Amino acid sequence: MSILVFAEHDNSTLKADTLKTVAAAQAIGGDIHILVAGSDCQSVAQEAAKVNGVSKVIVADSPAYEHQLAENISLLVTELAADYEHILATALTTGKNFMPRVAALLDVAQISDIIAVESSDTFVRPIYAGNAIATVQSLDSKKVITVRPTGFDPVATDGSAEVVAIDSVTDAGISSHVSDQLSVSERPDLGAASIVISGGRGMQNGDNFKLLEGIADKLGAAIGASRAAVDAGFVPNDMQVGQTGKIVAPDLYIAVGISGAIQHLAGMKDSKIIVAINKDAEAPIFQVADYGIVGDLFDVLPELEGKL
Repeated sequence: MSILVFAEHDNSTLKADTLKTVAAAQAIGGDIHILVAGSDCQSVAQEAAKVNGVSKVIVADSPAYEHQLAENISLLVTELAADYEHILATALTTGKNFMPRVAALLDVAQISDIIAVESSDTFVRPIYAGNAIATVQSLDSKKVITVRPTGFDPVATDGSAEVVAIDSVTDAGISSHVSDQLSVSERPDLGAASIVISGGRGMQNGDNFKLLEGIADKLGAAIGASRAAVDAGFVPNDMQVGQTGKIVAPDLYIAVGISGAIQHLAGMKDSKIIVAINKDAEAPIFQVADYGIVGDLFDVLPELEGKL
């Protein structure tokens, strides 16, 4: 049984979430290959070759893959799919973009956002905003799967896989990359940070998010927000944590002024330790919190920063 894992990268560095997707592949069992599709991405291929449990790294190096356009990548993966029973990608922007196209081209049902593997054809995934967990069995000959990275621990990087270059270029010619608009921050990336502090509607306005910055700087934390705070215009939407934002599972998650709607809980309830600060003792966030402070955040935050 062969498994193809699509590598998440920026043409220079392999993203750590790929190591978690490989962990899911190992749980399925079989010969694991990684596909690195990009432009001038040899450094990524060398990193991928070190991923534990991988026997081969397939490199598709072409300008057509520089920005990993879904129209081009889906054709490439579909072309390679003949040799594999399972095709895995991380459930992030790129994977969510092209994998449904692969499933459609192969005429199979995609299994999305898995958090555990029971067997080679049976997988566990959250549904209803994480309120229920479904165990899904697929009878399709090829399994097209996206993996929620917070559900798996990364594998080691002590391997030595074979690196093979392919000449195939699948340029659909129906889309083009226009520009990137990326937020730049000195703080850790929200999706990969080991500590996250998030603010909600209780912050009252965007200026008050500065109260989180001092604590974040002292803890080396990323700053997030609830959808209510984003919708109110307090902060940009790339800070949103939740079902329609980023899914995070840090070692420590601090929720400040967040009531705990199910859509937000779906994005952070797998955190190792959850701390909630809210003046409403009945707020749903306290049902998932390991530690709770019932108090006015405008009193609690300065005191917390002072203690730190």
